[in-house]
Formats: sequence, C-alpha cells, structure tokens
Amino acid sequence: MDRETEQRLRKIKLLILDVDGVLTDGGLYYSESGEIMKKFHVRDGLGIKLLQRAGVEIAFVTGLQSKLVEDRAHDLGIAEVIQDCMEKEPAVEKLLQRLDLSWEEAAYIGDDMIDVAVMRKVGFAVAVADAAEGARRAAHYVTALPGGKGAVREVADLILEA
Repeated sequence: MDRETEQRLRKIKLLILDVDGVLTDGGLYYSESGEIMKKFHVRDGLGIKLLQRAGVEIAFVTGLQSKLVEDRAHDLGIAEVIQDCMEKEPAVEKLLQRLDLSWEEAAYIGDDMIDVAVMRKVGFAVAVADAAEGARRAAHYVTALPGGKGAVREVADLILEA
C-alpha cells in the first residue's frame, strides 16, 4: 500500500456502500411468482463486521428499494440505510452532517455513474473491478474482485491494515 492510500485510509470512520453491483453482483433474480432475489457474499459480511468491531460505521446508500436490503442491513447491525436514492450526493451530505463527520472521513464503494458525484468528494473512493468506466476513473482504488464477489471485504481489509 502506498503512503497516500495509507494516509487516506487512516482517516476513515464511515464506509458507505452502494448495494446493487457492490454488495451483489448486480443481477436481479426473479422467481416465477415475481419475487426479486439478490445474492450477498458472506466474506463481505464478515469484512463489515470486522470494520464495525474496529469502530468504523457502515451505511448503505442505494438507488433501488428492497426489503432484502433492509434485511441484510439488519443481519449485519447496520442502522444507516438510505434506499430509493437516485441523488446520492445530497443524501450522503445529510448523513455526514448527522454523524458529525467530514467527507474526508468517509470512504465509498460504487460501481456506476450514479455513484460518481459522491466518489469525487469522499476521502477514499473505490470502484469494484467490474464497475462502469466513469466510476473506475473517479476512484482512488479499483478492487481486484468484482461486485458481489468479495470486493467489500477487500476494501475492509485495506482499511483495517492501515
């Protein structure tokens, strides 16, 4: 890890996660009855728990609305969940104000253009390996792993290492 990355990571007190394409592989699975299903990776969940134990807050900010996201947040003990949010920058600004944190103290993992405005402002911006090109260009770091396949755990390990 280079010195600049380590310095950025040492300041992180909040990790903000997009959901679809970051915590999941971005696929929406439909059952015959029309129920939507998503797959979450267990290693990402453990990475989140390890960060929480180290004192790092976690938040979900997603463009879609899903009970599955609420359920996953509940399972992981995450209280900060913002759904149906197509304008993420103002929502994150309010979240930071409420938590009394600066942009520099936040990291964000995203995968698409809806994430770029936030990625340009946070202290540590991450794009997953299979992110849209615009998100990859806005990132300080691009994961080796794709969304839904352990990318969040990869970033958790970096934060914990720093």
